[in-house]
Amino acid sequence: MLIGAHVRHENPLAAARETGSEVVQIFLGDPQSWKVPPPYTWADELRESDLELFVHSPYMINVASLNNRVRIPSRKAVAQQVTGAAALGAKGVVVHGGHVRQGEDMAEGLANWRKMFERKAAEGGFEVPVLIENTAGGDNAMARELDTIARLWDEVGEFGAGFCLDTCHAFAAGWELDSVVDKVKAITGRIDLLHLNNSRDEFGSARDRHANVVHGGGTIDPDLLAEVAAQAGAPVVVETAAEGQADDIAFLREATAR
Repeated sequence: MLIGAHVRHENPLAAARETGSEVVQIFLGDPQSWKVPPPYTWADELRESDLELFVHSPYMINVASLNNRVRIPSRKAVAQQVTGAAALGAKGVVVHGGHVRQGEDMAEGLANWRKMFERKAAEGGFEVPVLIENTAGGDNAMARELDTIARLWDEVGEFGAGFCLDTCHAFAAGWELDSVVDKVKAITGRIDLLHLNNSRDEFGSARDRHANVVHGGGTIDPDLLAEVAAQAGAPVVVETAAEGQADDIAFLREATAR
């Protein structure tokens, strides 16, 4: 099992050494911007290393949106992120499930995900997998409730869509973590990446506030998080406060080796 952290994109190799990471996740640029990712001075060194890389897409992407001024640039941004990730040898690009607005038909949002994959399939498909991540809240979210994720997978599963499971988001959405891996795999058939985060808030809070796995005042038992990692059998990335990442990784490495 590869274990690592989300790190700053300026020098992921140095950050990996500092935290003891075997896998890292980065933003290619500003996570609040539509700008095309720039080239990186460390790209050749990273491709030649044993470090495994995942990319997290910008937050404003909403493939499900019924608003053309959001959906169309979102599709374009996903394609740009995938191209940038492929150039770095990344294993996948994480994209949030998105949402529709109050009163809009969720079926149309789910269909918009399918349309993106269909259009890309006609061009030969994505260069690296798009990993859809579950979300903590939102009544009209595509990836908050397990039954909605099942409907989403009916639309995108045939195109090789991947899944990124976030434990903080799952806990906040009211999913029981001791059975979450089996339930997700029963729907998607896969977990490609695990965001292993503790939560600052209580079960079912619908609040997305990460805490460090250990020593961070989280409300999830760290041993339960380690068990989720063991069950998932996927690369593990902690999206936690930088000053505690090395401790989080060391704990998980020891706990999952027992």
